[in-house]
Amino acid sequence: MALTRSQSGLDVVFDAGRTFFQQKLDQMRKAQAKRKVYRATYHELSTLTDRDLRDLGIPRSNIKRLAMEAAYGH
Repeated sequence: MALTRSQSGLDVVFDAGRTFFQQKLDQMRKAQAKRKVYRATYHELSTLTDRDLRDLGIPRSNIKRLAMEAAYGH
């Protein structure tokens, strides 16, 4: 004879809360990873000399936009 345990209303609420928390935590981790890509790209491009940027065909004024595209795809 197998014993089964039905979930009480409180257990259901706790499970829903955990699911919500996990979703928010995943969103925060993804946002943090994108921000890390943005910062790394921005830093690498901004440390290049004007000559290096010119050789790459990148105006210094486009560094922020390129970092945003690399991280967020905009």
